[in-house]
Amino acid sequence: MSDSEPAPPADLGQAARGFSGRILGLRPLAAHGLPAEELERRLIELGFVEGARVEVLHTGPFGGDPIAIRVQTTTVALRRSEAAFILVGPAGSAS
Repeated sequence: MSDSEPAPPADLGQAARGFSGRILGLRPLAAHGLPAEELERRLIELGFVEGARVEVLHTGPFGGDPIAIRVQTTTVALRRSEAAFILVGPAGSAS
């Protein structure tokens, strides 16, 4: 990463529109009353798996929520609190 490139967000919930990178893993958080295991299962079913390419396509008008994310070839809308469960890095990380 050069000095002119911004550091990637630690998690997808912090990502700005236009961010593109790879999923490094999921962290054990719960959102909106969902148990962590249920949220993890749901995200994996949607394609949020280690190494998958992600891109933030759109952010909502009020506080940036929800966000539209392309994961591999699928577009998904998530609340930022749910996206905070997904750890991300630059596009060249993971495989």
